Amino acid sequence: MKRLVAFFLCVMISLCLLPMSAFADTGGSENVDGGGGSMGEGTSQNSWTPGMDGVRVTVINAETQRPASTPIDLTSKSPTVNLHFGKICKIQYRDGNSISPTTSGYLCFRPVQAMPQIISSKGTPNIEAIKKYFCSEYAVKFIAEKAGISYENLISGKFKLLLEPIAYFKHNGIRVAMTAHEAALYDNQTSGALRKTMTSLTHKNLPLAMFLEYSDLGFEAYSGATNKTCSNDTITAYLGMGIVWFTDPPPPPVEETDYDYEYRINTTVITPVTLYASSEINPDGPARVTFRIGGSTYSMGNIVIPEGDSQLAWVKWNTPSTPQDITITVSTNRGTLSQTMIKAKVVDLSGNDPPNPKATDTRGGWSASPIPSRPVKTNASWSVWSAKWHEYWVWIEHWVRYSDSWTDSDGKTHTDSWWEDEGWWEDQGWYDFTRHNYSASMTASMNLQPDDKVPTARNKGMKSGYGVKNTVTASGYTSAPSSHYTYGQTAVSYFPEFAYGTYWRLLDRTSSGQTAKFQFAENIYSTYGRRAHFSPVWFPDGSYTVNTYVLDMWTPAGMLCANISDSVSISGSLYDDWHIAPGK
Repeated sequence: MKRLVAFFLCVMISLCLLPMSAFADTGGSENVDGGGGSMGEGTSQNSWTPGMDGVRVTVINAETQRPASTPIDLTSKSPTVNLHFGKICKIQYRDGNSISPTTSGYLCFRPVQAMPQIISSKGTPNIEAIKKYFCSEYAVKFIAEKAGISYENLISGKFKLLLEPIAYFKHNGIRVAMTAHEAALYDNQTSGALRKTMTSLTHKNLPLAMFLEYSDLGFEAYSGATNKTCSNDTITAYLGMGIVWFTDPPPPPVEETDYDYEYRINTTVITPVTLYASSEINPDGPARVTFRIGGSTYSMGNIVIPEGDSQLAWVKWNTPSTPQDITITVSTNRGTLSQTMIKAKVVDLSGNDPPNPKATDTRGGWSASPIPSRPVKTNASWSVWSAKWHEYWVWIEHWVRYSDSWTDSDGKTHTDSWWEDEGWWEDQGWYDFTRHNYSASMTASMNLQPDDKVPTARNKGMKSGYGVKNTVTASGYTSAPSSHYTYGQTAVSYFPEFAYGTYWRLLDRTSSGQTAKFQFAENIYSTYGRRAHFSPVWFPDGSYTVNTYVLDMWTPAGMLCANISDSVSISGSLYDDWHIAPGK
């Protein structure tokens, strides 16, 4: 269930009215929450000292949702770092950057006004203190200076701050610096090296130090457990991040919905849950997760998970052909589920095509609208555990005392006794667990052109009132088994004359598979039955930009989707092509 989002607008207070240790507020608003739990025991080679933490800050362009600066690391400590992964933020990793360890000098900045502790060693971090600090005038000015952006420009509303907690700790005797995302990727690369040695830090307290209260920058809000060890998949998808933005007023609160997922009719989707294992789940007693959907039962079996870890379990199924609300119940024979009930809303995007354009249509009070920012996710990763028996034969001693009597030549009786080990070999082995990592990525492109029937079109130039055609391509890339994914299935185009809302066109999928192609459906108002959309005859000269949302490439780690646009150039109107002459 998605939670009702609470927005916190920082109070405007003048610095001169406060002691020097306090902060003036920038008016910034924050999207940060946190959880955690008690730390485990450390060793001389693998340890973390509470308070040895920091925050990676990246200035993000609010419109493009891409970094506008090189990330900077802030800390109130003086860490010694022998290994790190450079300055790469969560968005860059999500978009395809891989981790690359380096032993080059580690650069961080130490604010004069100390930051609050970011990672809690016990219980929940002081999230309110963290919010207050990063909304303060002092902190934002410090970040602006280090990022090379003027303070006034930074708080103008054009940018957001992406915050990622950093932990400074010792791993295998090496002093390292990692964000939660980097720790998850590194753990995947090293077959669980961090999970085996630093579980409480790298897979609970560090990632749960910050997470989103509501979706933003293409990341979904986190509503899972806040006191359990998290899987690498969950960390990379949801955790270890917060966002500060500078708008006045802040965005309106997101209304609470009564469903977890929204699906389209006649679509193959994947619905996941997380299965937690407080004790080892091995092949001797594997887990089975059962999904019950609309009278049908689906199961994912033979699930094995090492003690204290987790894994996604999912069902791949087809949505019904009519809009409806569906309740999915989930059960398991082993472990603990993140959800036992999932509510889904199935919608029909067809039937909202624009009305018949008329030659008498006028511009009225229309004004240009920006292309809306829709959730974007072009990469996903997940993993599945397997287990193999590791033989370890041990001799089990079982000593038995024997005796024997005999008589010598003098007639004396003697008794001899001795011990014999009648033991046996016993296999006291264990299961070795292996994490199998999978990933998927999606690329999408759009080609908007004047329709072939436009008589005066020149390349991408045309007059208003004529039709445009749209070809959208969505390609999926993955090496996972087919049960783990779907390819792109849906594309919807939105138009500037309707402010990229009100009306839209659900595109026809003209080819399926790894590279799916989409085009406008035949326009019922087209004399020639063209796959076209007619631009308004009143549309002003300039770019006519169509926005297309490509979605429904599903993975266990969520849906991949892309928000793309393309334009044609308008100059004049179709009236310019009319020729009026006397009749004969």
